[in-house]
Amino acid sequence: MGYYNNVFDECNDQTDIGRVLRDGREVILQAYNWESHKHDWWRNLDGKVPDIAKSGFTSAWLPPPSQSLAPEGYLPQDLYSLNSAYGSENLLKSLLRKMKQYKVRAMADIVINHRVGTTRGHGGMYNRYDGISLPWDEHAVTSCTGGLGNRSTGDNFNGVPNVDHTQHFVRKDIIGWLRWLRNTVGFQDFRFDFARGYSANYVKEYIGAAKPLFSVGECWDSCNYNGHGLDYNQDSHRQRIISWIDATGQISAAFDFTTKGILQEAVKGQYWRLCDAQGKPPGVMGWWPSRAVTFLDNHDTGSTQAHWPFPSHHIMEGYAYILTHPGIPCVFYDHFYDWGSSIHDQIVKLIDIRRRQDIHSRSTIRVLKAESNLYAAIVGEKLCMKLGDGSWCPSGGDWTLATSGHRYAVWHK
Repeated sequence: MGYYNNVFDECNDQTDIGRVLRDGREVILQAYNWESHKHDWWRNLDGKVPDIAKSGFTSAWLPPPSQSLAPEGYLPQDLYSLNSAYGSENLLKSLLRKMKQYKVRAMADIVINHRVGTTRGHGGMYNRYDGISLPWDEHAVTSCTGGLGNRSTGDNFNGVPNVDHTQHFVRKDIIGWLRWLRNTVGFQDFRFDFARGYSANYVKEYIGAAKPLFSVGECWDSCNYNGHGLDYNQDSHRQRIISWIDATGQISAAFDFTTKGILQEAVKGQYWRLCDAQGKPPGVMGWWPSRAVTFLDNHDTGSTQAHWPFPSHHIMEGYAYILTHPGIPCVFYDHFYDWGSSIHDQIVKLIDIRRRQDIHSRSTIRVLKAESNLYAAIVGEKLCMKLGDGSWCPSGGDWTLATSGHRYAVWHK
């Protein structure tokens, strides 16, 4: 596109949904946890924006912004009401303006698999939405969750009405709301909650219509386990995530749950897990790194829910891995802000090395060692790293130690 003038490029940047994926230099912060709604959250984050920007994050994922029956935001009701347990609409908009000023994109958590009704309808269930914006009737709810719509195109989220995305009026209204979040409210990126609940074809349609700069889906199902623990081969697990990305028209990334599952076992003295049978990283990162959002924990797996937590005393090994490797790394708020200044500063140092060595989502990787107590790899030819307590350092070349910590070290050229 070099023959266009810069003005065209700048205008285009705001609507080119592929640019961020092509560039591949994102580092995301999940900017909340399961308890954040108790702490005047929009105001708290407002004070942290300068540090978030200075630390090198390109995007901050915020909790669901709409009014919700549960304070965490995951049981939305009136989608257009931005007064939530996290703070008022005015505080949210002020935060988004500040983020834009500091060039940190705001990622909205898009919860459209289910929606809590206001009124009893068909079958005596709360499956009508009278008296609020988007006043849908029972036809907006899947027949498998008590509505008069069609069957779900994905897995059920039990206990609340699931949205029937096959209905044209539902998709039209969702697109209108997403465009409003994107163009009026000021969100630039989207994270699709419970993406297994509806066909990825609809995600493709919603991204195409609302044009977020970056999107990521939560396709979380269980890794493959046997009687002795986690299977070495997780190809079927990562293939399910790859298939979802494919079905979005390849325009959405997905959280790399495969890498999380393997990495949190590997750091316990099973580093051989970090190399698959083909010599590649064993998660989604190894097959399609430009679409793999790598992470250690989120508000579900960690925080006070702790459904599948990363071992806490190995957290820096985990970050040394995802922040030096291909893929799109995502750092969890708790680790960055609640676990002490040493962890915060070590993460910032790793992000800085990533940027200086120009490691990006598609960087090449050569796994040199994958043994029980040692993992070593060269990434992008200008960065070398090791994990574990096995003794090792790179030979040849003019490698300089860039940073090190408990059971990790990083060198650069």
